[in-house]
Amino acid sequence: MSDIMQVMEEAKAIMRQSGNRHQWADGYPSEVVIASDMEKHGGFVMEEEGRIVAYFAFLPSPEPTYANIYEGAWIDDTLPYHVIHRIASVPNVHGIFKSIMDFCFSKERNIRIDTHRDNLIMQHNILKHGFTYCGIIYLASGDERLAYQKK
Repeated sequence: MSDIMQVMEEAKAIMRQSGNRHQWADGYPSEVVIASDMEKHGGFVMEEEGRIVAYFAFLPSPEPTYANIYEGAWIDDTLPYHVIHRIASVPNVHGIFKSIMDFCFSKERNIRIDTHRDNLIMQHNILKHGFTYCGIIYLASGDERLAYQKK
């Protein structure tokens, strides 16, 4: 677990350096959140040369915070989907996002993802990999997220 948490800290540093100062604050994601992903068989790591270089959650629907979408609509709101959360990687390892997408789309064809408005790196990657911007969702905390889907 400590290796995963180290990846999370390195990802937070990348966020802060790129101007995303508010996402993943106040200890989020915590070990409890990561453990919950794993208990649901939805927490995944990527390794390079025996070292964990990335973490992500890939979980089946329904995602409670996706029940309501504002200023838009999901591409499809009838079929089951999977959601990708908590993508984190260390700096200087390239191709992580593509590898995660390749893995996820080999398992499911209908995927949703969201990100913070200030996370320009993630927005770029999401759009680059063919997702469509669908609207705004709100987390249980009330925080706004930009929501995307690819089917």
